[in-house]
Amino acid sequence: MPQVKIYGLRTSLEKHREDLSKAIHQALMSAFGMPEKKRFQRFIALEPEGFIFPEEKSQQYTIIEVSMFQGRSIEAKKQLIKLLYTHVHEHTGIANDDIEITLFETPMENWGLRGLPGDELMLSYQVKV
Repeated sequence: MPQVKIYGLRTSLEKHREDLSKAIHQALMSAFGMPEKKRFQRFIALEPEGFIFPEEKSQQYTIIEVSMFQGRSIEAKKQLIKLLYTHVHEHTGIANDDIEITLFETPMENWGLRGLPGDELMLSYQVKV
């Protein structure tokens, strides 16, 4: 159940929110086998004074952070990153140079879901991919 945070300028996120959401989830389904209905995303829209980034980035500069259970293979994580770049660009036109991605892995026992530690849950998807 990866949780995704998407940071960007308010004007860019408002313009691309639906397409970004679809592109990101499509990449997660393809790379990790996530179910279609397991979409957990937070869009963090920032004003220019609250989002300082290098001059070489455009106003569409977007940061995607994916928090997930530990256990996915290096190959699956690399595939996710590649698919995120491909799908986001195809769906939104945002240049790859304006997209930065970070994957954060946490042991399942460090998550709390449905009243239980994550390692005690029965999941509807595989983590070890």
